[in-house]
Amino acid sequence: MNYHSPVITDLSKQITISNTNIGHNNQCYVIAEAGSNHNRDLKTAIALIDAAADAGCDAIKFQSFTGDDIASKYQSELTKLPDEFVKWGKNLKELYKFCALPDSFYEPLVEHAHKRDIHLFSSPFSEKAVDRLVSIGVPALKIASFELVHLPLIQYAASTGIPLIMSTGMAGLGDIERAMDAATSAGATQISLMHCGSSYPLGPGGANLAAMDTLRQAFGVPVGYSDHTLGIGVPVAVATLGGSLLEKHITLSRSDDGPDHGFAIEPNELKDMVGLMHDAQLAVGSPKKVRQPEEEDNARRGRRSLFTIDVMRAGDVLDLDKVKVVRPGVGLEPMFLELLLGKRVNRDIPADHPLTWDDFIDS
Repeated sequence: MNYHSPVITDLSKQITISNTNIGHNNQCYVIAEAGSNHNRDLKTAIALIDAAADAGCDAIKFQSFTGDDIASKYQSELTKLPDEFVKWGKNLKELYKFCALPDSFYEPLVEHAHKRDIHLFSSPFSEKAVDRLVSIGVPALKIASFELVHLPLIQYAASTGIPLIMSTGMAGLGDIERAMDAATSAGATQISLMHCGSSYPLGPGGANLAAMDTLRQAFGVPVGYSDHTLGIGVPVAVATLGGSLLEKHITLSRSDDGPDHGFAIEPNELKDMVGLMHDAQLAVGSPKKVRQPEEEDNARRGRRSLFTIDVMRAGDVLDLDKVKVVRPGVGLEPMFLELLLGKRVNRDIPADHPLTWDDFIDS
């Protein structure tokens, strides 16, 4: 495969999710990942939507699986669950059944998200889940990192024409290219990638945010980060580095019972995160080094300029005994001093007064 195949390079550096443009110098699109932290309780799921909307997130995302469609009961020494997970399921299939979003929740969650003016979508883990999400009109589909090698699922999701966000945890460039080719060959025209570290929680050193630029250069699509680190420092760095999207797990309380609560952030932290991300992105600004509008007052007050020392009469010659370099910066800049020495003034000028071009005889 060629990393610069015509199919891939035809993709846009910007995608649109429900009239919101993502990528190409737009504000970072923030996704609150509810995951399984709804606790299979509709009121909790709705409260997570409210927390995301109140924090200023652009979207909230759930996960769509039943347990039967994602895992078997098989386990070995290599695949058995950590001891602390056993209370939620003896094997992967039982664990995912414990975490599954009930099918009856979809319509009320979509209705509430619409009321709160926040996008709602989900990660499908089966073709049936794709169909269910299409039926409720989601504006995007998220392919989870673990599913990046499930090319039939990617093709099925891509065939819907709904924008795809694909996470790339555990993946090398070859894995990502195969997933991209699967999506584009099935008709996807709007794809974004999320760099990711698939460890829960992930240490900050494992974030390797510099790889976002590698993905941008290799695939030419909007690139963001799906974050599993603790705290909000890494998301702020993502915004600073020009990430187009950011996904962060949220919970109403880290003390809740379930596998995803412990590394998620709570509503007050989520609000702080979004605000800091927006500030960080604004702070990056332009590569041009020029005086900013906010600096004008200080430039006038604090910079130096050329002033008379004593009264000067019309016809007097300016020399070093008649001029000083002091604040405020309302006269000619000091860089013009050598040019002005020896020139005559064309009018009487008071002592301790700023000099301007209009004060001198043209010669």
